[in-house]
Amino acid sequence: MMQQDWKDKLKNELTQPYYEQLMTMLDEQYEGESIYPAREQLFQALEYTPFEQTRVVILGQDPYHGPGQANGLSFSVPIGIPIPPSLRNIYKELQADVGCEVPDHGSLDAWAKQGVLLLNSVLSVRDGKPNSHKGLGWERFTDAVIAALNERETPVVFILWGSYAQQKAAFINTYKHGVIASVHPSPLAAHRGFFGSKPFSKTNEMLTSWGQPPIDWRIPSSTELN
Repeated sequence: MMQQDWKDKLKNELTQPYYEQLMTMLDEQYEGESIYPAREQLFQALEYTPFEQTRVVILGQDPYHGPGQANGLSFSVPIGIPIPPSLRNIYKELQADVGCEVPDHGSLDAWAKQGVLLLNSVLSVRDGKPNSHKGLGWERFTDAVIAALNERETPVVFILWGSYAQQKAAFINTYKHGVIASVHPSPLAAHRGFFGSKPFSKTNEMLTSWGQPPIDWRIPSSTELN
């Protein structure tokens, strides 16, 4: 499911032949294979963060491809699932940048519910096969999500980590919106410019300069959430 305001903004996209073909193909794959996230979580990012409440976008590539990891929010995993390496690096930078304690879990729900749209470019993946749903149509759909936000009067901060995410910058009016770009937080790249990039404090500086409230980046511990 997705929030009604997203359905309204994307209504033309939802009736396009490519989108209908994508949904039909996913129906078949979910029946016969292990596909992540669960079907009901495909649009979790657009469910947790309505169009009108979106203030920040953190763009990922495609969902985690291991059992139980993907939950429909980029970089996030459910409580109880080990924190993936890229998210560990995000937490390290979060602590260094704004002093937040590193949480004991990988759920980013607290960000999503404050207006941080945790969007992947591709919203599904086959078990054990990263990028397996690349090129099936999701990119066009998420381009439309970015384009809809770009048209909005209220500015948005786009956080683009890695070259794949940065391709979406073509849809962003950088005179109106904020863009924070760096290398990806993965262990292979993080030491080449992700660490020290201060994306969280920079985001809040932009938001406050626009008269918007800052994001509280602190992730509550699992005991606080229970």
